[in-house]
Amino acid sequence: MADEDTMNPATTTPAATDAPSLGEAGLDVEALKRERDDYYDRLLRKIAEFENYRRRVERERREQADQAVVDLLEDLLLVVDDFDLALTVEAGEGAAAYRKGVELIHAKLHDILRKKGVRPIEAVGADFDPNVHQAVTHESSPGHRGNEVIGELRRGYTIGDRLLRAAMVKVAKA
Repeated sequence: MADEDTMNPATTTPAATDAPSLGEAGLDVEALKRERDDYYDRLLRKIAEFENYRRRVERERREQADQAVVDLLEDLLLVVDDFDLALTVEAGEGAAAYRKGVELIHAKLHDILRKKGVRPIEAVGADFDPNVHQAVTHESSPGHRGNEVIGELRRGYTIGDRLLRAAMVKVAKA
């Protein structure tokens, strides 16, 4: 009798049936497939959007660089116009007037460069710095300390923190 109580099906509970039936599982799989396809479609759209963005930024960067070149060239053409005008002046007007015109053109060109951020390197009197100076000659110079720049053969320039062209200099021997 004790055996009957332990084997009574009424007292035993069947295994939990939490798992969905085959019909419900089929619906869940279809819903998951739709969701997956939706995410995949959204991913493809985002990839395409990013590619379009990248191309647009690259195009805008090129256009901006091209415009900067055009702006500089327009400014330099003003200087060319001044040179053309100076060359049309009669030679009989005197060297002083001609020199004055060239000085004005020179000042105008340096003003354009300054506005574009180009600065000359002050070399004469400074200590030789191989980062901004190119030594062309070394000379004994009694009135100067060793490695002092005593002459500038070609001016150097920087633009911002970047070296545009090193100054060609004459350096005093120690």
